Amino acid sequence: MCTLEQRGRVFVLTLTGDGEHRLGHALISSLRSAIASAAEAAAKAGPGAALVTVGEGRFFSNGLDIGWAGTSRARLGELVDALRPLAADLLALPMPTVAALTGHASAGGFLLALCHDYRIMRGDRGVLYMSEVDIGLPLPPYFGAVLRAKITSANALRDVALRGKKVKAAEGKEMGIVDAVYPSAAETAAEAFKFAEQLAARKWNGGVYASIRMSMFPEACRSVGIVEESDEEKRKHFASKL
Repeated sequence: MCTLEQRGRVFVLTLTGDGEHRLGHALISSLRSAIASAAEAAAKAGPGAALVTVGEGRFFSNGLDIGWAGTSRARLGELVDALRPLAADLLALPMPTVAALTGHASAGGFLLALCHDYRIMRGDRGVLYMSEVDIGLPLPPYFGAVLRAKITSANALRDVALRGKKVKAAEGKEMGIVDAVYPSAAETAAEAFKFAEQLAARKWNGGVYASIRMSMFPEACRSVGIVEESDEEKRKHFASKL
């Protein structure tokens, strides 16, 4: 379902196979385990690490496993709840994160991409699509919080959430959602890895990096269940790093 490979200081998390990489219980659990393994390995190795997430085939991820959920709102709710801690894992991860969008990222898959620090997308195919308005489902509260945190243009946010716009790579870059565009899947994955190597080479302290990220997106972090430090804890943490 997914693999984790360490290449130097970069961890490459790959959603394997030619399917849609639907986010069901098994894949979510597998991704969480891989991310935890990357964090543990990075902590042992010392400062300087980065994560790249990439999907094989036509999809980065086509969202929650609605085939398993069927018409059951209870099952769909289970998956929404299961995805929330995966989003938290990424938002709290003590290293830079890069999503290599070599295929479509829809609904929960789009959310997964937004939980990364950077998004690098192929230009020849693939869209970013928040489908909820089209299929008649309300956005879970944490989806809305992450969208507001990561899509800072009001018009772009409107088009993504209220219009159900299928955003291609060049449009995504113009909207500030995508950081860089490359012609093909292979080039996108390769450039994402190179960029991650550059980030890892900075040898940032992982705990400090995660703390700064969480301070940038407090609403999104609270929405996925990340417990915010008290002011006193923040002062102690700051003093310990001086």
